[in-house]
Amino acid sequence: MERPPSAPAVWLAAARPRTLPAAIAPVLAGSALAWREGKLLPPAALGCLAFALLVQVGTNFANDYHDFKHGADTPARVGPRRAVAAGLVTPGAMRSAAVLTFAAAFAAGLTLLPYGGWPLLIVGVASIVCGWAYTGGPWPLGYHGLGDVFVFVFFGLVAVGATFFVQAGHVSLNALILGAGVGALAANILLVNNYRDAEGDQRARKRTLVVRYGRRLARLQFGAAHVLALSVPSVLAVRGLGGGGWAAALTVVLLVPASRQITALRRARAPEELNALLARAASHLAFYSVGITWWMLVG
Repeated sequence: MERPPSAPAVWLAAARPRTLPAAIAPVLAGSALAWREGKLLPPAALGCLAFALLVQVGTNFANDYHDFKHGADTPARVGPRRAVAAGLVTPGAMRSAAVLTFAAAFAAGLTLLPYGGWPLLIVGVASIVCGWAYTGGPWPLGYHGLGDVFVFVFFGLVAVGATFFVQAGHVSLNALILGAGVGALAANILLVNNYRDAEGDQRARKRTLVVRYGRRLARLQFGAAHVLALSVPSVLAVRGLGGGGWAAALTVVLLVPASRQITALRRARAPEELNALLARAASHLAFYSVGITWWMLVG
């Protein structure tokens, strides 16, 4: 008889560690860009990291709670076990955990106000509200095909732009270009998740883009996101940020895992294959942000 997991293990799994690169990557990339321009402020960067991680975890807790309430997560789901659906955590406890984590994110965000002032308060509140509204509220974004847009905007453009802003004092076009690359790969993590869960989501009336437009278009979106991310180093190099040779080398290095992921999504049939691809997509985003940082340092 299988022993039930311990409480710390349950909560660690509910936090979904595999998704955390989506929070770390934009802070790392935005800080690398700030360093490149001589504006790096380590305390501000750490504050951004704390805020981003807490928003990510809070969103994951809220998603666990709301998907159970909507019937999208059941004990029969094909993906990793969800705490509330599996009966490991009560709905009320998960809801409270989400609220407390978002409150901690808000507190972390307040430490950034001396660096960026009231605009950061607006950005922070919007990020938290959208994290809750991703699967909750009267019009959940993820249930109306806007989850990919939410991830691209808030874990790409906003996260990189805000990280750069608190250190440099402005938002540059380079920061938005870099944010687009990070956001595209972050959205790919969600896409693989939705690709795997399409049948269950359809039964629960969760109208993700995969459910709305099918797997073929999802594969095209996945490939287009990789193309966008791969183009970012060259675009930034043309704009005078770093050496073109190093940018080309980084693109070639990133092209190999990107091509393999595109092929893996096309060939995937079993949920286990998509679970493995989900981990690879998250790792690729981490590798991408580290590669960008390396390029900023040596290019």
